[in-house]
Amino acid sequence: MLQIPLWKRVLIAAVCVIGIALAVPNLFYDRVERHNDALAALQAGAIASPEIEDDLSLWPEVLPSRLVNLGLDLRGGAHLLAEVQLADVYASRIDGYWPEVRDALRGLRDEIGTIRRQDGPPDRLRVRISRPEGMPAAIAAVEDLARPIATLTGVGARDIAVEGQGDILTVTLSEAERAATDERTMQQSLEIIRRRVDEAGTREPTIQRQGQDRILIQVPGIGSAQELKALIGTTARLTFHAVTGVTEDATSRVDADQLLLPSLDEAGVFYVLERTPVVSGDDLTDSQPGFDQNSLPAVTFRFNPSGARAFGQFTGQNVGAPFAIVLDEEVVTAPTIREAITGGSGQITGNFDVEEANRLAILLRAGALPAEMTFLEERTIGPELGQDSIDAGQVAALVAMAAVVVFMVLSYGLFGAFATVALGVNVALIFGVLGLIGGTLTLPGIAGIVLTIGMAVDANVLVFERIREEMKTAKGPARAIELGYQRALSAIIDANITTFIIAAILFTLGSGPVRGFAVTLGIGILTSVFTAIFVTRLLIVAWFERRRPRTIEV
Repeated sequence: MLQIPLWKRVLIAAVCVIGIALAVPNLFYDRVERHNDALAALQAGAIASPEIEDDLSLWPEVLPSRLVNLGLDLRGGAHLLAEVQLADVYASRIDGYWPEVRDALRGLRDEIGTIRRQDGPPDRLRVRISRPEGMPAAIAAVEDLARPIATLTGVGARDIAVEGQGDILTVTLSEAERAATDERTMQQSLEIIRRRVDEAGTREPTIQRQGQDRILIQVPGIGSAQELKALIGTTARLTFHAVTGVTEDATSRVDADQLLLPSLDEAGVFYVLERTPVVSGDDLTDSQPGFDQNSLPAVTFRFNPSGARAFGQFTGQNVGAPFAIVLDEEVVTAPTIREAITGGSGQITGNFDVEEANRLAILLRAGALPAEMTFLEERTIGPELGQDSIDAGQVAALVAMAAVVVFMVLSYGLFGAFATVALGVNVALIFGVLGLIGGTLTLPGIAGIVLTIGMAVDANVLVFERIREEMKTAKGPARAIELGYQRALSAIIDANITTFIIAAILFTLGSGPVRGFAVTLGIGILTSVFTAIFVTRLLIVAWFERRRPRTIEV
């Protein structure tokens, strides 16, 4: 007979209530968005302000606050296409080999004489030895430093190539190492850009690799392309160097293993530093904005165990000597080491305001970009265009829903009204699921929802037509309704499975707008089947139990 157990009724009602509750915040998008953005700002390390506290109080904590993320075409935002300068990484990789090469050659002084680093192309390490006859021994010693390159297929070639000509020994990266370095650089750049954008509290950015050396960055909700470039366009390269001298001559010549960098705060002052850093920003584990002992904005940092150990060892061996904190090739400060700093933490002070300190902390916490990026394309999409798209999508959805409601009510009477109620629940469930999984709604996604509205009643049409047929032969309306649902079920499942397979293929193989369409279509199929099979049936059964009609009109 036509019965639904109590536990099923409670479960169906609970799913509907939860779905609607998850969808409700989207009716108050602006208010909830301010709440979420303020909360994200606090979590990202922003210094609290009365404005942020006010935003946090705009939305009751007991209510759900997850929103459907709007894509770039709906919310507006920034679009950048960046080219990563992969060749820049070769210079830093080669420079990192110098201490090992120097130590290896020092043990051969009797055979090769004195050694001195020479100027040369950035991707080559050139060392002059005073006894050219010892070049074979020098090459052998440096080749022993080469390490095998691990790849997905196993251990391949070695990472460096060594050659000698006359009294000059040259070290370069091997072709295999260059290819591996390129891949690592792109993966690291993608991850660091993603961290920086996430640290700033933005939601659902699109950050993906394009081609060999390009990265596409789309961030909804950000003010402009310039603002996005300010966030990710700097390397924020933090290093700590030993200081060998101070000068006011910007043209001073320094050795090949030294750097001449300007002071950030002291005009006309330049520091001579050892080229190879003691510790780099790669060893940072955390960085937060704060205030120094004079209540001025500052940035605190903390090293990982290896960085803390190297920094503690260096400061312990150089008590009384200065060391430089270098940020983006400028000396932020060069304090004198009073005692060994073994705690693994420190503080950067300078002419920062609160906003600059917060942004610097974000950049340092996210890590340094391994290579410079050149922006080939930049666009700012205004929120007005996105709002026009949303308004047009809303009109399309309302018109589609009104047309479906009119058709169903005229065709199936009261049963059609039940189907339209289930249709409203269906749309709410789509938005609830999108918010729950953190999905992004794009303009093609709106098209997917509009299409779902039209498809959602297909299952009900199949059921109602079967009920009409069963009314001619079945004994009583209860039996006709029960047989209608039973015999339409296989057709409903088959039709929706094939459509869901297509949506899954579009999501897997597609990108951008295609995936946005596939997401809403796939979710809409699942919610449509649920509302058609369970919600509409529950409404009909509840009505039937209350009225007990002898005949029904479908």
